[in-house]
Amino acid sequence: MRLILAAFALAIVLGYLLGGRLRNVGTVRFRHGWAGLVGVGLQFLPVAGTAGYLALVASFVMLTFVAIANRRLPGFALLVAGLCLNFLVIAVNEGMPVTRGALVASGQTSTLHDLQTSGGSKHHLAADDDRLLFLADRIGIPAPVSQAVSVGDIVAYTGAMWFVVAAMRRREPDPAPEVQTAEVTS
Repeated sequence: MRLILAAFALAIVLGYLLGGRLRNVGTVRFRHGWAGLVGVGLQFLPVAGTAGYLALVASFVMLTFVAIANRRLPGFALLVAGLCLNFLVIAVNEGMPVTRGALVASGQTSTLHDLQTSGGSKHHLAADDDRLLFLADRIGIPAPVSQAVSVGDIVAYTGAMWFVVAAMRRREPDPAPEVQTAEVTS
């Protein structure tokens, strides 16, 4: 979560440095935003086991739907790619594997025991039988972020940053030209 917040903060700073305005983001015509909110909300449901896994899958379906619906917006092709990479590894492993090395590098060793014993529906400690581990949460980002991320996360966050910067730099639409009326004299 900290990485996405840092990515958005960096994108906003870049947008301003490149002459953009944050208010321009609000003028973007975004399709099916409600589905994106549902998709994010599903990731925070306090459910485990099969129900938790199904909620996670539904979340990725909703988020991918929104990203594809908005694919013409800057950065959304990367968002689609990142979501698909993450969904692929989650689908084949029934959750996102997290490597021990990424947890150590990110300073999250305190979560090792929880991931080993609970094996939550969203994340679990990577094991020998997990597949596509090169797509798992295997990149450890140290403090102050302290997060293990995947290649898909980095691709998706890059797309989100691109969108924010590009949206901030959008030209505001010109106001409608005034219609001149001719004065009729008789």
